Amino acid sequence: MSFKKKLFTTIGPLVLAFGILGGIFLSPFKFSETSPKVIEEASTSMAVNVIKGNILKNKAMGTGEYVPFFGSSELSRFNAFHPSVLATKYDRNYRPFLLGAAGTQSLSQFLMLQSMADEMVGKKAVFIISPQWFVKGGVSKEMFSLYFSPLQTYQWAKHVDQIGDSEIYTAKRLLKFSSVRSDTTMKTLLSQIAQGKPLSTTQKKLCQVKLNVLNREDELFGHLGMLGKQGKIKKEEKLLPANYDLDQLDKLAFRIGEDSTKSNKFQITDNFYKKRIVPVQNSLKGSQKDFDYRQSPEFGDFQLFLAEVARLKMDVLFVIPPVNARWSEYTGLSTEMLDQFSLKINKQLKDQGFDNVLDFTQDRGEDYFMEDTIHIGWRGWVALDKVVAPFLAEPESERPNYHLNSYYFSKEWKKLRPSEIN
Repeated sequence: MSFKKKLFTTIGPLVLAFGILGGIFLSPFKFSETSPKVIEEASTSMAVNVIKGNILKNKAMGTGEYVPFFGSSELSRFNAFHPSVLATKYDRNYRPFLLGAAGTQSLSQFLMLQSMADEMVGKKAVFIISPQWFVKGGVSKEMFSLYFSPLQTYQWAKHVDQIGDSEIYTAKRLLKFSSVRSDTTMKTLLSQIAQGKPLSTTQKKLCQVKLNVLNREDELFGHLGMLGKQGKIKKEEKLLPANYDLDQLDKLAFRIGEDSTKSNKFQITDNFYKKRIVPVQNSLKGSQKDFDYRQSPEFGDFQLFLAEVARLKMDVLFVIPPVNARWSEYTGLSTEMLDQFSLKINKQLKDQGFDNVLDFTQDRGEDYFMEDTIHIGWRGWVALDKVVAPFLAEPESERPNYHLNSYYFSKEWKKLRPSEIN
């Protein structure tokens, strides 16, 4: 056998395999379809692939059946009164699509929202703001990296035409993370936008090449590792009365909460308390006395989300959950600080026309309102549904009148003490 034939025999299959793989990733043709069943599973999975991807959530938004619920770990607290359970049980005209998990914060949620822009103009959404996001350093590098989506970031960069405060802030903020800077192409593009310089036609074509590969990857692998909560929903909805009645639901929530928290005085679920609290309880007494949510980069990241809501003319219900008062008294977490956080975030929202705010800060001591230390529980979900259900009953509403203020991107606002607010 000649040398050329031997060489072809050795590397030919490898070249062919790379050629086929390249064809799959770069081909404009679709190799799979997202069935209603797959979308249903995705809507309650809170899987990393779903959060970082586009195909499943965007397809869901295009059906008109799903409404995005942005948040973090509270979305995973499934009980009979969870929004997904209530919407299924009472055959609502919407189904929540849960966009968040433990560690997702405003920056990731902004990237998610802008990646759904074509489907979200004039639409409604629910956004749960966790005070715990607003720590001194903002979102941690580890958590941001876990949910960082190159797909959504290249998509954002490609569509930047006019550069303003929002675009410059986004680019500069993203460049602070090593998971972003490690992509040299992305680093170059973002650095240019951060300097206020638009991308060239060639650079936008480069973004599209990257997007072609990332979109194909999302299409092929975006559904992997996805475990929906449909079984849990079916189990929990059996506990609910046949007809929707808020008073009846609240009484039921009280009873279930009472039965679920018999092991402790904090009204924390027995399982969570025994596994997560008991082994370290003594060390947690007074441990949160220095926690502060009033000065944080998160206020700027949150402003990004607000700017995108305004651009898309969306109507969003913003929800501020409380912290379990019984637990915060034990750990020393300042209720005065939490009240001041509420003042500051409400100022940022309402000063710019985001008036649809459901603030539960003062419900911190309500019985069985919380499921554990910081997450909404039985009666909390019922109280939320009292507002969410009528809000989402009509898919369209009058377009809100927003008036954005770039001051809320500033270092001055992030560091401003609520006591200094006029």
